[in-house]
Amino acid sequence: MKTNQKSPSYLKRKAYFWVTLLLFLASVALHWYFGWKDYVNEQMAHSQPAEVPEYAVQMMRETMENWQSEFLQLIWQVVGLSFLWYCGSPQSKEGDDRREEKLDFIIKHLEPGKAEELLEQWKIKYPDK
Repeated sequence: MKTNQKSPSYLKRKAYFWVTLLLFLASVALHWYFGWKDYVNEQMAHSQPAEVPEYAVQMMRETMENWQSEFLQLIWQVVGLSFLWYCGSPQSKEGDDRREEKLDFIIKHLEPGKAEELLEQWKIKYPDK
């Protein structure tokens, strides 16, 4: 029985991405805003003019230091693990083999006459990666 449910909109399907992007842009904007305030105060304390090009270089250096030490580390942990999991590294399959063997055992005991036929059909329909 099929229902006429519409699939979620693009924004809903990618909600995590949009929220993350919004948080990222807000944090970068706030970082640069408060960095400007600090830079102006520091320049005033030394009786120097606040210059945008000098400020931009200083903020880019600080931003890259932050990204290098924390953002890139987190990216590697999340994306690297996801990539290795998706590609099927041995670590990602440890539980799958055990689970599949248990399911095969259950199927063979529930449907002893049709088990081999069903397992063969599923192997064709869902081939190993």
